Amino acid sequence: MGAEVENNKRWPPWLKPLLREKFFVQCKLHSDSHKSECNMYCLDCTNGPLCSLCLSFHKDHHAIQIRRSSYHDVIRVSEIQKFLDITGVQTYVINSAKVVFLNERPQPRPGKGVVNTCEVCYRSLVDSFRFCSLGCKISGISKNFVKKRKDWTNNLSDSDDSYSSTSIERLKKNDDMINNSFTPSTPPLSAVNRRIAKRRKGIPHRAPFGGLIIEY
Repeated sequence: MGAEVENNKRWPPWLKPLLREKFFVQCKLHSDSHKSECNMYCLDCTNGPLCSLCLSFHKDHHAIQIRRSSYHDVIRVSEIQKFLDITGVQTYVINSAKVVFLNERPQPRPGKGVVNTCEVCYRSLVDSFRFCSLGCKISGISKNFVKKRKDWTNNLSDSDDSYSSTSIERLKKNDDMINNSFTPSTPPLSAVNRRIAKRRKGIPHRAPFGGLIIEY
């Protein structure tokens, strides 16, 4: 309990509730408005996501805006760094603005040649960053965090040169299904068909009525 209390004191009280929230949902108080999407958060109240109309009740409070990138929540560095130290967190440039991700994003395995990865989720990073998101930084710096060794051999990607036995069996079953569902375009010749195919043509016969002359 002592380590957990110390970890909580290290971070502002609004950070963990922020990372647990689900944004970009319709506001229950202003569902009739076209501005009812909840993409704001009040750091003083920490009572859930807010829409732009809800901000009228938080005039003197500190509020931040959450944005979306590839279905993941991000926040601009210029906003979050006023309230939180984001040192070590990977930054990205999206729509000409530098942002950080709130939570980790699943990745099967890092790309070839990648030498730097997130200390928590092992996502590929550039330069000397330690974490891919704010959530990973919280986990990675906590005293009770134990880094687990990641076994990439169990994760397959499109760039893998080998397949597991399960994948090979699945491919064989698919091949058998394809072969059984189609008949060959040219059936194999039987013994009778071979004799017919080898038989030479006899004397050509003129077609009937070939010499018929029709007078008018």
